[in-house]
Amino acid sequence: MFVLTEMKDTVRIPPWKFKKKLNDAIADELNRKLSNKVYLHVGLCIALSDIVKIEESYIFPGDGASHTKVHFRFIIFRPFMEEILIGKIRSCDMDGVHVTLGFFEDIVIPPHKLQYPSRFDQTEQVWVWEYDTGSGEKHDLFMDVGEIIRFRVVKETFTESLPNNPHGPKEATEKSESKSVSPYTLEAAIDEPGLGLLSWWENA
Repeated sequence: MFVLTEMKDTVRIPPWKFKKKLNDAIADELNRKLSNKVYLHVGLCIALSDIVKIEESYIFPGDGASHTKVHFRFIIFRPFMEEILIGKIRSCDMDGVHVTLGFFEDIVIPPHKLQYPSRFDQTEQVWVWEYDTGSGEKHDLFMDVGEIIRFRVVKETFTESLPNNPHGPKEATEKSESKSVSPYTLEAAIDEPGLGLLSWWENA
């Protein structure tokens, strides 16, 4: 679920942070700049692991800050395909079951990846697994919001987002905001025995 990724960047340290040790100031700036950000085709940056190498620092004319090229390792959230994770159901709609891990919420289990047969209950706004008891009867198992769920990661999608033009037309800005999509999403599945709500299997 988590991987260490080696990266490099030029870190700008403002003058008021010169009183700190260089390593501490660099660590603060890297965490501020990268934590909770998605790097395209890398994953969600969580926290700095360690600093591998610090090169010389430079101060450029007209800028009192120092600029230092740094090689470092960052903890990245990027599950491997087919990895099994446990999260909580955040919401349900016609698009499927939306799951959260607490720090990451862009996980969806589409209808065709739910236990079969499943239906969407419009009144309760939840998905329901029509479990076959084996005696010719079906028992409804509701996928309620807040329930703990075990799922398998089957697909990831990175979306490159472009910054909005602050000087552009207001209508264009509103349109782009309405169509905003997450830069990193996971598609999951629970269509096999042992996956789904933990409460389904605890007495199995």
